[in-house]
Amino acid sequence: MQVRLEALRETLMPWPGAWPLLVLSALLLLAWLANFVTRRILLRGLRHVLGRLAELTGQAGDGSFSRMRVVSRLANVVPALVIGAGIALVPDLPPQLVAIISGLCKVFVIFTVALAFGHALDVANEIYERRPDARNKPIKGYLQVARIIAMVLAALGSVALLAGVDLVHVLTGLGAASAVLMLIFQDTILSFAASLQISGDGRVRIGDWIEMPSQNADGDVIDIALHTVTVQNWDKTVTTVPTRKLISDSFKNWRGMQESGGRRIKRAIYLDQHSTRFLEPGEVARFRRFRLLDAYLDGKSTELQDWNAKLAEHGAEPVNRRRVTNLGTFRAYVEQYLRSHPGVHQGMTLLVRQLQPTAAGLPLEVYCFTSDVAWAAYEGVQSDIFDHLLAILPEFGLRVFQAHSDAPVEVRLRDERTTAGSAAGAGAEAPGAGPG
Repeated sequence: MQVRLEALRETLMPWPGAWPLLVLSALLLLAWLANFVTRRILLRGLRHVLGRLAELTGQAGDGSFSRMRVVSRLANVVPALVIGAGIALVPDLPPQLVAIISGLCKVFVIFTVALAFGHALDVANEIYERRPDARNKPIKGYLQVARIIAMVLAALGSVALLAGVDLVHVLTGLGAASAVLMLIFQDTILSFAASLQISGDGRVRIGDWIEMPSQNADGDVIDIALHTVTVQNWDKTVTTVPTRKLISDSFKNWRGMQESGGRRIKRAIYLDQHSTRFLEPGEVARFRRFRLLDAYLDGKSTELQDWNAKLAEHGAEPVNRRRVTNLGTFRAYVEQYLRSHPGVHQGMTLLVRQLQPTAAGLPLEVYCFTSDVAWAAYEGVQSDIFDHLLAILPEFGLRVFQAHSDAPVEVRLRDERTTAGSAAGAGAEAPGAGPG
């Protein structure tokens, strides 16, 4: 084999650079073959073994075993090791270039191992979350700290490797300079850490509608920089929020609402409780005109007949019998109206409920979601619903609770005083007119 290689080298002597290029190509081919063998043979075998173990332990179909993220990440180490060890065998390469390539391969191996360690922590968290007490004792925060420490150590180790110094010396120098760096670049370091976390978990993206009262921000995110996040408010003003505030302070991101396809309506009509009463049989029959109440009245009629039939002789008195109320009928009408409304999302929560009575009346709350999340369309659907409910309310004998102004009262008192004064004047004149 050695003789054949020497003969090939002698053959390529007339072409300068051909032999080094051939050796380099062979090295790259060897690295590719090593990666191919690792991924296609070893990984498939290990995946099969872990799949069998998952079936034996009752964890078949577990994504953490099927994806094999940790082992797949570690498989990238093999070609890097091949290139790092074989680059020195390529002839006629400058020593500086060999040192740089070898160092970059080692740095790649270090960061690959650190990333694989992070994936291993994710798998550990997935396995831990299957425990019954995992919800009360989460460990995700601790695992994130471990991942940050691993990445910091990988970065420091890479710097020490490229600089050709011991890692202990780097840590010592970093410890001496950390106090000064933290004092001078405090805002930059905090903003950089916040930017990494924001981009990592995707809590804020350009185009998101966020609401942050502490920073007077309520609008769309138009720019995300290192130190600030720019928000264009709905009044067209611009608010700049420090990036670190999105980590330390609470805010509301409306992206979930926009992606869900439904926007919530949560508004109540305050009814006068004095207008609530039982319905007479004739009134119940009159409500048969409402197509939306057919199912409710039929079901209610059957339910009340069964209930009242069990009362025997005690059911003779109306006070002992269950009857339909105008408020309950109106509540059923509102629910059926919402379920037939084209602007209401039928796949989300929809209910009509009574809230705790207050001094302002009895709140009847409408809780549903519109099928269009655009602001103008949302307000249009909401207004259309309550326009109809307020207009149809008198048909059920109900009144909206509303505080009256004092203007009608003054007019009534003035009219009464005028009427009383006229009557008194007429009475005073009558005795004198009689003798005449």
